[in-house]
Amino acid sequence: MVVRVLPDFLVNQIAAGEVVERPASVVKELVENALDAGADQIMIDIVDGGRTLISIIDNGSGMSRDDLAVAVTRHATSKLPTDDLLNINFMGFRGEALPSIASVSDMTIDTCNGVDENGWHLDCATGQTRPSDWECGTRIRVENLFGKTPARLKFLRGDRAEMMSVLEVVKRLAMARPDVGFVLNNKWRFPKNQDMDARIVAVMGDDVAGRMLNVDAMSRTTSDMRLTGFVSEPTLRRASSIDQYLFVNGRPVKDKVLVGALRAAYMDVMHAREFPLCALYLTLPPQYVDVNVSPAKTEVHFLEPAHVRSFIVKTLRERLAQTLSQPSVATHQSSESKEHKATLEPVKFNFGIRADSFGIRDDVKPVPIFETCQRAESREQRAKVESIIESAVIDLPLGRVIGQVGNKYIVAQKDDNLVVIDQHAAHERITYERLRGHKIKTQPLLTPIVVKLRDEDVIAIMSIRDELKLSGLVVDAFGDAAIAIFEKPADWDMDWVAVLKSIADEVRANGHSSQLNEKLHLKLANYACHHSVRAGQKLDMVQMDALLRDIERTERAGQCNHGRPVYKFIPLSEVDGWFER
Repeated sequence: MVVRVLPDFLVNQIAAGEVVERPASVVKELVENALDAGADQIMIDIVDGGRTLISIIDNGSGMSRDDLAVAVTRHATSKLPTDDLLNINFMGFRGEALPSIASVSDMTIDTCNGVDENGWHLDCATGQTRPSDWECGTRIRVENLFGKTPARLKFLRGDRAEMMSVLEVVKRLAMARPDVGFVLNNKWRFPKNQDMDARIVAVMGDDVAGRMLNVDAMSRTTSDMRLTGFVSEPTLRRASSIDQYLFVNGRPVKDKVLVGALRAAYMDVMHAREFPLCALYLTLPPQYVDVNVSPAKTEVHFLEPAHVRSFIVKTLRERLAQTLSQPSVATHQSSESKEHKATLEPVKFNFGIRADSFGIRDDVKPVPIFETCQRAESREQRAKVESIIESAVIDLPLGRVIGQVGNKYIVAQKDDNLVVIDQHAAHERITYERLRGHKIKTQPLLTPIVVKLRDEDVIAIMSIRDELKLSGLVVDAFGDAAIAIFEKPADWDMDWVAVLKSIADEVRANGHSSQLNEKLHLKLANYACHHSVRAGQKLDMVQMDALLRDIERTERAGQCNHGRPVYKFIPLSEVDGWFER
């Protein structure tokens, strides 16, 4: 068999198979080039889903005649001035996009750099360059996409589906650069220098307005690593990850480390089959991240993925854990209120929670309901306490209790709002947080459990040994092809061979594993659900008021650990509307 060097046109078509998958890929590459050229206004026009025409017009720096002629040569780029692949500060850098696109379409380029007397036109099919009357920036027209490789056309979807893929690419780039204006088919518009809140609404939909939480944190251990952006309230979620926008040093990415960190952060406030919304921007020194992973440049490799993940998880969990404002007690209190406050004991529900069955160390004390409420030993005394609650001058985030509806919901009033609280969801969150605050009870093994694994599995398990220990699993290498388990979470009888193999697979794929944490969360969540106040349980005024005061002091109070809302505010003006007032 004769060895031969492939001709340039075939090499370019092979490269195009990696870079140009569909019209959306063309739009992504060309718009990124426009951004690298300093454009702050980009117009995109698509005909027939991109099959017939893709036109990109920008007001960037443009090109000279010499630069234009060489721009469509393979691996020609202006974005690696120092030849340092670990110091990339541009969206593109591989020099593959233009020649790849030209090899599978009829492409022309008009450009002007503002220095030459005129603009220049390049017909990529012939390679001929001639003067043009183009005055500013660059226009690239891609016609008859995949006309030179008709077999690729069979893999394209319908025009509408391809158009939606293009729109998704434009949305991600618009989220990456709110300072840049984007117009797609004169229909979808994202104005230049748009306020970030407004751009998020424009991209994600009107239902996110006022429901995104801002994030801004610096790493305490890695200098210059910062996480900014917005994440959704836990009660705002999607059935897919479509509205998760993740960026590393301004580059839109779909990275397993970031996606896993986002999932872990929401683990105990959202159902596993639901997805939070986010626009998160991670910035760190270029030498800590490798963006030269795939031709599409949507994947990255972190130098320290475990540290990046833990930083993101910790930051987001702290943001989600911010509670309602702490109630502030006014200086004025009746003498009767002071008397009872000094002499009566806290009210508590009459059941405790034992943690032996799911591996929490020691007994968990009964969950208290409002530490400063008083126990009433007689009907008369209880009525007096209820009167004190009603008359005390206190600023309460969830307001004052009015009553109970259907033995399921507590109704309160806060300023000009009605507040409806799901009593089961509220107590479930309180119970879960109390359980989660206790250390995991472990069981030392007289005879270690030895699990035989492949060498690469042993290496993967040992790389997260400290993380497994935090989940109650103490392991060590047992030779080159086995892992010995010396301690395990109490009363956890599992197929440890399958568990460790699954963990090893996850570590090799993602650089981390959250399986044990997820299993622990499910045990705690189920126990909290089954041992909290039930829907249908009647509560008196003191118990209801006490429950509200406790949930005000609880982390992640807005939703139960299954992701259901705990309370809702209904403006009285809305109620007036019901009755046409």
